[in-house]
Amino acid sequence: MPLARDLKAYAAEAEAFITAMDREYYLHFAGHKPELAIEPIYERHRDLFSRAAIEELRERHAAAAGGDEERRLRYLLELAVGGLMGEATKKEETELAEREARLEIEVDGRREPFRQATIWQANEPDADLRARIEEARLALLDAELNPLHVSATARVQELTRELGWGSYRALCEELKGVDMGALERQTAAFARATAAIRGERLAPHLRKQAGVELDSLRRSDLPYFLRAPAFDPLFPAERLLAAFEETLAGLGIDLHEQANVKLDTEQRPNKSPRAFCSPVDVPREVYLVIPRTGGRDDFAALFHEGGHTEHYANVDEALAFEFRHLGDNSVTEGFAFLFEHLIEDEAWLGKVMGVEAASEYLDYARASKLVFLRRYAGKLTYELELHGGERPLAEMPALYGRLLSEAVGVDWPSTTYLADVDPGFYVANYLRAWAFETHLRATLRERFGMEWFTRREAGDLLRSLWREGQRLDADELLGEMTGRPLDFRVMLDEV
Repeated sequence: MPLARDLKAYAAEAEAFITAMDREYYLHFAGHKPELAIEPIYERHRDLFSRAAIEELRERHAAAAGGDEERRLRYLLELAVGGLMGEATKKEETELAEREARLEIEVDGRREPFRQATIWQANEPDADLRARIEEARLALLDAELNPLHVSATARVQELTRELGWGSYRALCEELKGVDMGALERQTAAFARATAAIRGERLAPHLRKQAGVELDSLRRSDLPYFLRAPAFDPLFPAERLLAAFEETLAGLGIDLHEQANVKLDTEQRPNKSPRAFCSPVDVPREVYLVIPRTGGRDDFAALFHEGGHTEHYANVDEALAFEFRHLGDNSVTEGFAFLFEHLIEDEAWLGKVMGVEAASEYLDYARASKLVFLRRYAGKLTYELELHGGERPLAEMPALYGRLLSEAVGVDWPSTTYLADVDPGFYVANYLRAWAFETHLRATLRERFGMEWFTRREAGDLLRSLWREGQRLDADELLGEMTGRPLDFRVMLDEV
């Protein structure tokens, strides 16, 4: 089995591992199979993540001259470290996924799969029933899943120290090349600047969309508020795929001619409630998986994951594996947000959906985005503490509950203090992607007008960016395109 000393063989083996893992995740989370059989995949490729391979990659990375050589080594090192941690926690991850698929909640005599609880909640007009659904879901999370989350998190922190990093934060900062402290200073400035307007922006829409007042808002009301069923007439189900196809066609892309794109919109009982793109073999085999919640949610999910899909499906096949599959995911998330933002773009609503009067909806969209941005700013502050290496895990539930409550302005349950955390500080990827997308959208409008999505030239520009995969990180890509720095404070203009 190849180790790091033969980088070409190592990269080929790593690509085989990534392809097998992504295929397995697709089959399980799309609801095709109840089991998540990742243990045999780790076993087949375990030499990729040996301590010896990691040490050699660290040495080579430290000695790299810069440019693409440094990028490839850093991306491979990040994969190797993540793989070692994934291999060490594979039993917990497998059990978490399979338990989630088996669990059911029961509320008022109605039973639903655990994974469908949030969809039920998002479509439930009765606020008290929404609260009971939340209570049942959190009770199962606490009893059945949190012990596994605790075990996996503790093991990751232990492995971090064994590998020679002082904390998981320090590890991620080095491997991602991101200054988390600088990012948090930007997001904290955003949170301070929007604290005074949160209530006034949110209150009228809460009343109209969720039937609750600001001072009686519960976390269980947010899925219904963000689902916004009152706006369903703007987003009819029969227009879902057609609107996406028409948008791509305006950019010179024929979805039906993309044999490498597989669209999965069928509803299954154990299908994940979160839409996802599974880039099994970039760019040759890319799956777009969409669960159905209804209305705006379905459009947002399809367009977001469609942005990922088009990015991966248009990557230059000749690129090195490291640049096709690895790198800064802020880039692909930025393209995903670019497409998702169209569903709250006045020009797109008029041109594609035939919506003539959208001012109320657009004001709601800004209010809901404010909730998301403040929540993720709070999550970053929390995760820096969780992974800072200075505080015990036992302190985290209370800290999480307090920080998220302050960020969103609602009593936030502490039960999700680990279930709400993605590996590798992915919260930073989302925050950076929002800023990257805002700059990218401004550039498209400057060059091609407010209806840039109808211009083949805009599609040509996007395809030229997509071809590069994730060779460059979001800062580098934005710098090459506009000469501007990536700064989250640009999001103030969005809300």
